[in-house]
Amino acid sequence: MNSLIDRRLNGRNKSAVNRERFLRRYKTQVRKAVRDLIRERSIEDMDQGGEINLPTRDISEPRFRHGAGGDREMVHPGNREFVTGDTIDRPQGGAGQGGGHEPGEGDSVDQFTFTLSRAEFLNFFFEDLELPHLIRTQLGDVNQKKWQRAGYTTTGSPSSLSVNRTLKASLSRRIALSVGARKELTAAEDELAALIARKAPAAQVEAAREQVEICRGRLSRVPFLDEIDLRYRHRVAVPVPVARAVMFCLMDVSGSMDESKKDMAKRFFTLLYLFLTRKYEHVDLVFIRHTDNAEEVDEDTFFHDPKSGGTVVLSALELMHEIITKRYSPSTWNIYAAQASDGDSFGADAGRSVRFLSEHLLPAARYFAYIELHDIHDVRKSSLWAEYEREPAEHFVMRRISDRSEIFSVFHELFRKEAA
Repeated sequence: MNSLIDRRLNGRNKSAVNRERFLRRYKTQVRKAVRDLIRERSIEDMDQGGEINLPTRDISEPRFRHGAGGDREMVHPGNREFVTGDTIDRPQGGAGQGGGHEPGEGDSVDQFTFTLSRAEFLNFFFEDLELPHLIRTQLGDVNQKKWQRAGYTTTGSPSSLSVNRTLKASLSRRIALSVGARKELTAAEDELAALIARKAPAAQVEAAREQVEICRGRLSRVPFLDEIDLRYRHRVAVPVPVARAVMFCLMDVSGSMDESKKDMAKRFFTLLYLFLTRKYEHVDLVFIRHTDNAEEVDEDTFFHDPKSGGTVVLSALELMHEIITKRYSPSTWNIYAAQASDGDSFGADAGRSVRFLSEHLLPAARYFAYIELHDIHDVRKSSLWAEYEREPAEHFVMRRISDRSEIFSVFHELFRKEAA
């Protein structure tokens, strides 16, 4: 059976129909390949598409073919050794010159390469994630406008011409202008028919015919389409409220936070930002770094500018509360925060920090995630972790990370979709 695929709406050498069918049919295999790919990616390439490799045995399909039954005779070119009735010996393993594995070294697996676009890659990466309590999303007044239909107008560009409305206006005009002329034409035709029926003088019949032609001429002068009939689709820009969020990135930059820990924090912050941009139309970023005092900085300074000193977590939480009070009202902004630290805190700072967090920040935030970065051999809990564990809020979560490969699994665990 022949199959026809309409590619007129697709680009050259592309088929959106086949592509969508392939992704839907082998969704499980593609999802697994995407998760294997992100473990090897750098943070700069996290939101880009790429090539994935799928084993051909996973995407193979059953097919029907003719079997080898019955008696057949075949002629092999170049045969100088065998005659009819000879038995061909089984080929010895390992004698081939192919690129496969030698016996005992495993099986060779053919790979099928498929290229994902940026949108497809992010869809597979974030498809099983969801923001907690997303139903409470606030709408704020953002200077954003949306074009919407606003009826029809008599002026506009040719591309916005509405043919149906124009023809309806033309028909209405022609009916209105020709009502009187049609009545006169009907009366003149009836009079002409009556004169012919009673065999009136030729002069009267000719005068009646002239009157009929005059009425028909008046009707023919009504134009089929006039300039006043043109109707154009009208669109106006109206302000619309959009769901907006602000993401606070808090990070300890004291001497105990080396470059590897900062890199892990940056990866987590990037994943959270990409995730929020898929759920909200407008997302602001606020970077707060701290040692013994906190300051708001730009992204480059946040991740790369070195700074030394002790660790006072309370200073960063107080600065975050000050920024929320001045610029991001919880009534119009969805507030999310991610804090990264190695957990080293001096004296009573940990206790004061958790009290300030519980009283001032958690009531205003939608979600607050604390990521503690520690060495792989360090299993002890920090003083800050011990204090944060006493916080019972559902939208406050804590996780420990010791290696960059754990970031993706931790992120999926924090934002996985809840079962219905």
